Amino acid sequence: MNLFVTGATGKVGSRFVPRLLQRGHHVKLLVRDAAKADTLHQQGAEVVEGDLLQPDHYLDALRGCDVVIHLAAQFRGVDENTTRAANIDGSVVLARAALSAEVPRFVFSSTVHVYGSGGLSRPSREEDELRPAFAYPQSKADAEAALLKLHREYGLGLRIVRFPFVYGERDPHIDEVLPYFSKWNPARRIHMAHHADVSQALMLAAFTSGIDGRIYNIADDAPISVAEILELHNADLSPEAMQQEYDPWDMIVDTTRIRDELHYRPIYPSFYTARDAGVL
Repeated sequence: MNLFVTGATGKVGSRFVPRLLQRGHHVKLLVRDAAKADTLHQQGAEVVEGDLLQPDHYLDALRGCDVVIHLAAQFRGVDENTTRAANIDGSVVLARAALSAEVPRFVFSSTVHVYGSGGLSRPSREEDELRPAFAYPQSKADAEAALLKLHREYGLGLRIVRFPFVYGERDPHIDEVLPYFSKWNPARRIHMAHHADVSQALMLAAFTSGIDGRIYNIADDAPISVAEILELHNADLSPEAMQQEYDPWDMIVDTTRIRDELHYRPIYPSFYTARDAGVL
């Protein structure tokens, strides 16, 4: 298949694109700086240098593609306006360009943070009300709404995949957030997904027919506690952590839909299986 991928040099994209190339797909990458995608180019990817908000940079490259997989996003270290411009405006501009180029499928990467802390007595499901608590998930929720409108009104072949905490394959993500985790109640649990399983879910969303307009949670089978994460990474708990209140279902999601509809099964059902397999 011919795929057009954004965010290819990020944490998820840099591990996902090689898997596409290994399977023989033709992959085009939209990047702001071609030099940063040189390793992927050497592996066989076609690099398109351009700005997401300027579709004239990449509209021709979209023509003839079977799927757009939109991974590019602003998360930490930028102001709220930059976050919204990148995550909402950029997504809508890209989707409209995909419609213009008649690309039949559009996969959008979102986050389980869109659920917020809703006070549910169960894991979050795709149809639940979204209550994002800060700028990044709010921008993702708004982008989802805008893209779903394009699906309903113009036939965008949209598939939304909501990521949990992603880790593995020398990704420094866990080390980066240990200072935050150290302040959380150690009994709090979070759902995670290894990069191999994120890639699996993205491929299922991209290659499965008849699922336009569907939203899918992805996660492993065994949420892990903050206490376990800290212990496994030799990190200390802050003195005030035990006093922190928390919603026991925050960041815990129901994966029934992706299991039933796309036959998703985690390659690494828990952090421990990934650790034992040596793929951290």
